[in-house]
Formats: sequence, structure tokens, C-alpha cells
Amino acid sequence: MTPTLVVVSGPAGTGKTTLAHAVARALGCPAICRDEIKEGLVHANPGFVPAPGDPLTMRTLGLFFDVLGLLVRAGVTVVAEAAFQDRVWRPRLEPLAAHARLRVVRCRADPQVACARVTDRLAHDPRRAAHDDRGWLAASGAGFAPISLPGPALDVDTTDGYRPRLDEIVAFVNGPGTRDH
Repeated sequence: MTPTLVVVSGPAGTGKTTLAHAVARALGCPAICRDEIKEGLVHANPGFVPAPGDPLTMRTLGLFFDVLGLLVRAGVTVVAEAAFQDRVWRPRLEPLAAHARLRVVRCRADPQVACARVTDRLAHDPRRAAHDDRGWLAASGAGFAPISLPGPALDVDTTDGYRPRLDEIVAFVNGPGTRDH
């Protein structure tokens, strides 16, 4: 049987990590979150200061895809969560399609809500020091290019809950569909 690789993507503050963990719990599989891997690296590197393209960010990228590749090649269904901007991520995701059914879930939220979420977690979540959230806020989230992969994709509005609902997202992941939703 072929595992499923659920790609949960979207700009900062759109609820990707929360949704990825909810989908993984519903499916009974692991959620591998890029930011959580980086936070673990930062924990082991006190004094780290994030910046675009910093060494830990680059190391995180390789580790993230090594873990995903290991799991899908072993036949494990997995939820992968990251911003997944097309230019950076598609070349690393496409080879995994040979080992898993891909399902793309693209998160979006009202821009003011996303900005408020990022601001709130900066103020209340010390792990966010691992990321360049301040840089994202300064750029107002401009320049995000959503992931574009062949195969089924579902857009989810996370502004206030999930639209579509979580059960509908799980049905999409489990379904045989081949067209965008």
C-alpha cells in the first residue's frame, strides 16, 4: 500500500501547524513540522539570531526532507507542514511523489488575522525566537508564492475555525480525488 504525504502549506499566521497536528491526530500518523525541527536545532545552539538564509535555516531544510523521505520510503503516511513556497520547496517535494500519494492543503487567513497571530506568538511563545517572524511582519507577508504540485489540492480558510471543516479535510486526504477543490 502507498502512504500518503499530506503537505500543509501557507504563509505565516495561517494556522498551518495547528491544522497539521489536528489532521495527523485524525489520521493516526506523525506530523513533521519544519519550524519544530528548527526550534530543536536552536535549542542546541544558544544565542542563535535568525536571519533569511541563516545556517540553521539551511540545515533545517535538509533535515526536514531527510525525515520526510525516510518516512514515506518506509511506507509511513505523514503530514508535512511548512510554508512551502513554490520555488524553494517544489523541487524537494516532487521526488517524494514517487513514494507517496500527495495531498496538498493550502491554508489561508484574513491578512489582519494572520498578522495578529504572528504578533501574538512573538509576544507569548519564546520558541518563536528561532524564526524571522519580525522580518515577515516588516514585509507584511508580501511575496508568498503558494506551492503548486500536480495532484489534489484543497484550500482551507483558517480565519475563524476551518472552512472546510476538519472532517471534510480528512475526507479529502483519504479520498481518491485527482482534481483541485
